Amino acid sequence: MVEQSYLPIIWDTDAKRQLQEAYLKILEDSYQGAVRVRDVILEPAVDKIPKNPYRYPADKLKYNNPGNYRAFELYSYRIAYKVTDENIQILRVRHIKREPLDY
Repeated sequence: MVEQSYLPIIWDTDAKRQLQEAYLKILEDSYQGAVRVRDVILEPAVDKIPKNPYRYPADKLKYNNPGNYRAFELYSYRIAYKVTDENIQILRVRHIKREPLDY
């Protein structure tokens, strides 16, 4: 049986910071809520991407998106990523009520 190789996930420095800030913000109100959001974003959602990088829809907020910029929403957070030939880059973790930035 041939073993499937998957693209590695690379977290952008800003995306790591944004996830940490989201965790700390939720932590102000609920420890369990903060842990749940962090663990659901990191574990099941992001870890599923390498098995099927195009599982989530094309990022509608990315101008001139050739289709390799993807995004999904989970627990009121929008996670944007880019699929390349070498890896999957997690670009942003933003609350959906925040004004989107151009990129």
